[in-house]
Amino acid sequence: MLPSELAYRKTAAESASGLTLLLSLYDTLAGDIRRAAAAERGNDIAARCREVNHAFMVIAFLEERLSRGSDGELAKRLGRFYSNLRRQLIKAQSKRSPEMLEGLMNSVLEIRKVWQEADVRTVPSPEAMPTSTATPGYAGITEHISSSWSA
Repeated sequence: MLPSELAYRKTAAESASGLTLLLSLYDTLAGDIRRAAAAERGNDIAARCREVNHAFMVIAFLEERLSRGSDGELAKRLGRFYSNLRRQLIKAQSKRSPEMLEGLMNSVLEIRKVWQEADVRTVPSPEAMPTSTATPGYAGITEHISSSWSA
């Protein structure tokens, strides 16, 4: 990566909201899994392992951030989601299944979509700004996570 690109990314990260950074992590995670599936299809085991290992690092980072937060229902469900995702990544690798990996990528993208919708709801429209200062809850995320994964 060029120094100018690193500087750009650092500046973008410093000015981003927490949800924007979370969306970026989900993008990274989905990209890792997508590239792992492509590597598996191409029988490039080293590349698949590299991508899955990076996905594990992103999951660990998300879990670590989760452990710093509250112990609420959303945190518990996200913890179960991340734990199950890790187990399923291991299973997909052992079965050498690009289809399983793509399914996991889709699950990550589904959760990302819910977070993105929550982020959009936190930015009030110009018409709503004078009258509404309430921050929406994340019940939709909790509901989606509980319906998307089972232990």
